[in-house]
Amino acid sequence: MTMKEYRLQDWLPTTRKELELRGWDYLDVILFSGDAYVDHPSFGAAVIGRILEAEGLRVAIVPQPNWQDDLRDFKKLGAPRLFFGISAGAMDSMVNHYTANKRLRSDDAYTPNGRHGMRPDYPTIVYSRILKELYPDTPVVIGGIEASMRRLTHYDYWQDKLLPGILAECPADLLIYGMGERPVVEIARRLQRGESIDRLTNIPQTAVIRPRATIPSTIEDEHNIVLASHEECLQHKRKQAENFRHIEEESNKYHAKRLWQSVGERVIVVNPPYPPMTEAEIDASFDLPYTRMPHPRYKGKTIPAYEMIKFSVNLHRGCFGGCAFCTISAHQGKFIASRSKESILKEVEQITAMPDFKGYLSDLGGPSANMYRMHGQNEELCHKCKRPSCLAPKICPNLNADHSDLLDIYRAVDALPGIKKSFIGSGVRYDLLLHRHKDEALNRCTRRYTEELIARHVSGRLKVAPEHTSDRVLAIMRKPSFSLFEEFKRLFDRIDREQSLNQQIIPYFISSHPGCTEEDMAELAALTKHMNFKLEQVQDFTPTPMTLSTEIYYTGIHPYTGEKVFTARKPEEKLNQRKYFFWYLPEKRNDIQSSLRRMHRYDLLEKLYGNVPWRKPAHLVGENRPPRDEKRKPNKK
Repeated sequence: MTMKEYRLQDWLPTTRKELELRGWDYLDVILFSGDAYVDHPSFGAAVIGRILEAEGLRVAIVPQPNWQDDLRDFKKLGAPRLFFGISAGAMDSMVNHYTANKRLRSDDAYTPNGRHGMRPDYPTIVYSRILKELYPDTPVVIGGIEASMRRLTHYDYWQDKLLPGILAECPADLLIYGMGERPVVEIARRLQRGESIDRLTNIPQTAVIRPRATIPSTIEDEHNIVLASHEECLQHKRKQAENFRHIEEESNKYHAKRLWQSVGERVIVVNPPYPPMTEAEIDASFDLPYTRMPHPRYKGKTIPAYEMIKFSVNLHRGCFGGCAFCTISAHQGKFIASRSKESILKEVEQITAMPDFKGYLSDLGGPSANMYRMHGQNEELCHKCKRPSCLAPKICPNLNADHSDLLDIYRAVDALPGIKKSFIGSGVRYDLLLHRHKDEALNRCTRRYTEELIARHVSGRLKVAPEHTSDRVLAIMRKPSFSLFEEFKRLFDRIDREQSLNQQIIPYFISSHPGCTEEDMAELAALTKHMNFKLEQVQDFTPTPMTLSTEIYYTGIHPYTGEKVFTARKPEEKLNQRKYFFWYLPEKRNDIQSSLRRMHRYDLLEKLYGNVPWRKPAHLVGENRPPRDEKRKPNKK
């Protein structure tokens, strides 16, 4: 397959000059994005633009408009015939801008050359206000991760306060949450038919703001749930925790209810989501005529996020892991929508034709690498289920975790001309690999998948995410027991030896997660040291809107149990936890030794810096932790 020669007009237009090249004298939709414009199915603005283009509409994209000058970027294309669309980008802007310590980041992976400062804080709100001031009569539709995760009352870590649903602060007419292909097409079709934007109140997977008088009279019925108001949540944290449980459950149901939340004299109405995309629908989105490259306006510049996924292929959407700190299921849903084998192979063939492709695919993955085509054995049970996770606290007995289709994809891709090796760069759920089914054929397939994954698809380092070593903390995270990671590590090492490979597992860990204490982190350091890890992939927990972990962080209450949960909130508490990741650095040693003495954990002091033989902490082998002896002193050797 040879590389297609692209012209400037093969990208969606970004300037008036590009409109003239196409002979256009008007636009139907103009999309404003906080990210650079990369015409690739991993970048939201490109997907929405191509979907609308496939509807026969004239669409333009204005990437990273300047909001600080005379606003020429907002004026240069005029007003569209149907609506403006706004997305802050592939990340919440505040996560993009600031570290967990609230320090300004020095770079931005979604901007040319990683340059920071190319978007404001909360661009969804900033862009909407500008456009409504310039063009008050043109509808504004917001979407993307920032709008999606802030659709109802939410905790904002960077302002350290509870904020109302974004429609209360943003003058947009309509909000799309989740993956936006189907709702945006429905909006465009109905506006084209002459309906006014304020009549589009019942489109699935959208939210609107209306007068408070429209709210139902009952708190819950067959089709509606009335949440505690924003003002009630400000007064009572327990109300916010109770609200979150409803929001998460309805986001992960096949047949969800409409949510209502009043704020002041208005009410935000969140319509139920669409059912999961069919194979034909998701193929139609991925098979659109993307150039798969950044717009030529960035010639000579590098967009780091694009470089990361340039030679990767996304096989599916959705994740049924339901990790407490993750936004994927809240945004994409827990039901897996998978592409066809033909669509995947077509995209791989496009990659092999790229001039700088050397034969190595960096990832055949998804939100979790090994969930392709997985679903319930009895899908009628799934249609009635409201569990946010199919894996926690235990793997659902109805889950059909069959890896055979995924193995078939790997083998078909590797057989294509031009492919030397395909790697799995996405995170792997090792609990799915270790689960034992009643059906022995499934178990054999899983073993075969695990062996092929480790032997043929690891680029030297396999990413997995145990996240912690304390089973108590892991339960709050909705992650499996650390003993499963230990089992998987033994399995990985055995296959690695048998295949004469020299590969590594790269585990990811989080500090300061709700429920985690400094002592838990000290035990994590000792246990991972015993496993010969010097941790690299670590992070301090960052509360992001609309996750279970964030709600616990803010309220101090677990929404599902009502119990209080300790959380490290002060900067010094967070730093005290984080330092244990780096016990092996000389500059951390005195501080850690001092802290362990303060906690009277002389046993851990020995395990980290002494020469005593390792023994598992008692609580990890099902026994009570031995009483601490405050008079006990470390051995001096």
